[in-house]
Amino acid sequence: MAVLHFVQGVAMVLLAEGVLWPVTRTRYGFDPASETIFPETVSFVDANLPLLVAGFLFLSAFAHAVIATVRYEEYVRYLDRGMNPYRWYEYSVSASLMIVVIAMLAGIWDLGTLVSLFGLVAVMNLAGLLMEQRNESTADTDWTPYWVGCLAGIVPWVVIAITFVGTVTASGGEFPEFVIYIYVSIFVFFNLFALNMALQYLEVSRWKDYLFGEKTYIVLSLVAKSALAWQVYFGTLNSPI
Repeated sequence: MAVLHFVQGVAMVLLAEGVLWPVTRTRYGFDPASETIFPETVSFVDANLPLLVAGFLFLSAFAHAVIATVRYEEYVRYLDRGMNPYRWYEYSVSASLMIVVIAMLAGIWDLGTLVSLFGLVAVMNLAGLLMEQRNESTADTDWTPYWVGCLAGIVPWVVIAITFVGTVTASGGEFPEFVIYIYVSIFVFFNLFALNMALQYLEVSRWKDYLFGEKTYIVLSLVAKSALAWQVYFGTLNSPI
């Protein structure tokens, strides 16, 4: 898995176009004529989205490489206990970068909003860590961390959807189709992660074995990141930015 993520990351770097997407920030502006203040949007930095995609691919490659080598024995011990903290640490950064990329494609370029979305997805994944830690020693499953994570995780998608609707309405129905495909496909994948955890704790069918759920996480992670990476790349080739 480390090799697959790394190779795709290298491909993103080599194929990345020189198209830059603006990241803005909002501050107070002052009109001396009327002596009033008003919100003012100014440029903060320009970002190359394929390089951001390469970032979370390289991060995943690094995490898999570390777990497969220097942390392997500890990883196995964690699996025997029905948990994998390393997964949630990596997801808390890589999945958060993914939502930032999707948000920027949808037209959310405000730095404060992007940081907030990043933080919410990080909280969602760390709630997954708490879910496993909390239920390691409980007879009955405590679903509180799960639902907290679901709440934190759904908010970014609602924010992005609001931007979608506003843009489509303002443009008379015009909107880049590839952004909609990305939104729908990655939204489905994000929810499959939550479903995988639910099936584990409900002990449904093959999910009674924690290792089956772990393998499912690994496959979902690879497919979701690969899908986003290449959709972003081919989409930005035809981007109006």
